Amino acid sequence: MKYLMILLAMLTATGCAMNDIVELNKPTKQNFDLTDMDKDGVITARENCAGTLLGAEVDNYGCGQVHDINETQELNIFFANNSEVIESQYYDQIEKIAKLMKKYPTTKVVIEGHTSLRGSYELNLALSQKRAKSVIDVLENTFGISPERMSAVGYSFDKPIDTSGTPEAEERNRRVISTISGEDTMSKMRWNIYTVDDENE
Repeated sequence: MKYLMILLAMLTATGCAMNDIVELNKPTKQNFDLTDMDKDGVITARENCAGTLLGAEVDNYGCGQVHDINETQELNIFFANNSEVIESQYYDQIEKIAKLMKKYPTTKVVIEGHTSLRGSYELNLALSQKRAKSVIDVLENTFGISPERMSAVGYSFDKPIDTSGTPEAEERNRRVISTISGEDTMSKMRWNIYTVDDENE
């Protein structure tokens, strides 16, 4: 009797399992578009902002996250004492400014010139203005940036970053600073395994 009950249970289970099998003779109809046309990780069915910049941060609806452009950078350009001449070895730093301005065509740049604490205020005021103008000349004549998008301002020695009076301090104080701003917005980019290398280019 015991074996008969076991056999009946097995037959019943097998019959149920066979009845649950459904053969698909044609593909299941998909009601939603699961493709990701702009490769931002959001399916087309949910996408509200198609065509976002590849690699940009996006929300759950595929819309890119942006921030205003307002970038200040000190250019590591060495100026000889009482000179505004920029040697060609420093052009790669100026080129980074030019590339950003070309990418975002409504941006403008202000170049600040600064000097060491040596000499008269008036002499250094003129010199700091010339140093800032030298950067603008390179942006215009070498990299093709319109002069209408650039301005130069000299600060003499009003804003020293090192007041120790050493030769190294005087060298650090002879500097130029660029500030790029504008109505354009920059897409925030996702971090990836190449991010650090990209930032060091």
